[in-house]
Amino acid sequence: MTNIFAFGDRLGPAKVIHVYEPNVGLKGILVVDNVARGPSIGGLRMAPDVSAEECFRLARAMTLKNSAAGLAHGGGKSVLYGDPRMPVEQKQRLIRAFAHALRNEHDYIFGPDMGTDETCMAWVKDEIGRAVGLPAALGGIPLDEVGATGWGLYHAGLAALPYCDLRLQGARVAVQGFGAVGQHAARFLAQKGAVLVAASDSHGTLIDAKGIDVGALIREKAAGRSVCEHALGEKHPVDAVIDVECDIWIPAARPDVIREDNAHRLRARLVLQGANIPFTVGAERALHERGICIVPDFVANAGGVICAASEYRGATQSAAFEALAERVGANTQETLQRSKEARITPREAAVAMATERLERAMSIRRFSIL
Repeated sequence: MTNIFAFGDRLGPAKVIHVYEPNVGLKGILVVDNVARGPSIGGLRMAPDVSAEECFRLARAMTLKNSAAGLAHGGGKSVLYGDPRMPVEQKQRLIRAFAHALRNEHDYIFGPDMGTDETCMAWVKDEIGRAVGLPAALGGIPLDEVGATGWGLYHAGLAALPYCDLRLQGARVAVQGFGAVGQHAARFLAQKGAVLVAASDSHGTLIDAKGIDVGALIREKAAGRSVCEHALGEKHPVDAVIDVECDIWIPAARPDVIREDNAHRLRARLVLQGANIPFTVGAERALHERGICIVPDFVANAGGVICAASEYRGATQSAAFEALAERVGANTQETLQRSKEARITPREAAVAMATERLERAMSIRRFSIL
């Protein structure tokens, strides 16, 4: 197993907990990275191939995301080994068992992530009382249903347009991972004149240079069908979405989909990272040198956690959306301006911005990994 502490630095991780209950088939990991700004918020990811290293990288991304967003929360993440499509009774049993095992870890607040949703958070809330992204019936703001992260990506895109000499009207959009995040991002962009020309899911890629009806494709997905079952457009393999010529490319699926070995295939002018850690650092550097503008994940996709933090403090959905639009837009602009002035990658600029804010918090509060 990966030694998580090999990845530690002055910021964290504060705590790593492995949970293993063979009698119920439970295996999971919690990483609380940094709590200088307050208790950590981070999603619960469920997949068969999650790992300690992935959990740490995602927790660090949440530390930077929450710091950049100005939230009174640190960063954490939890992962649960298993197929999220397992029978709902079995999934509920595992998630409740995992939450119960972490019931005393008050420095961590559960949120939804890949493989989990607001129903899962309702189970966690019922079990230990600490969860965000709850169903509306429990007074929550259902993040996937209302499209919080997609709304943030839209505003990141608006702020980035001047830095890549691009207009939204008529801009060609490709979405890698047409799930909750990708669907809403495409919908918000299309409402302002952008054109969806490609979308992929785990079964393949749909391409139509004339434009894809976003609403119709969302309805197809809601009915349980793949993008490749849409009546119109060309059907291609999953990774063909990388090769699509477009103006805006949105990765909204798994980590490291763009790496040093395939970055040369990307043909876009602007990347809005909807997924967490979707590119390797080397790939981002290579694309930056080619003049492709990349808004890093923890800046571009912060809408979900900003909305979740607002929910945790009792804010309304409209107030949460107003706050996330303002913060994501301002942070995107600051990141790209720093990048331009210092001649560094947007990720380097964003990390510097978030770290400065985090270190100010660490300097004025008692901070310990204990």
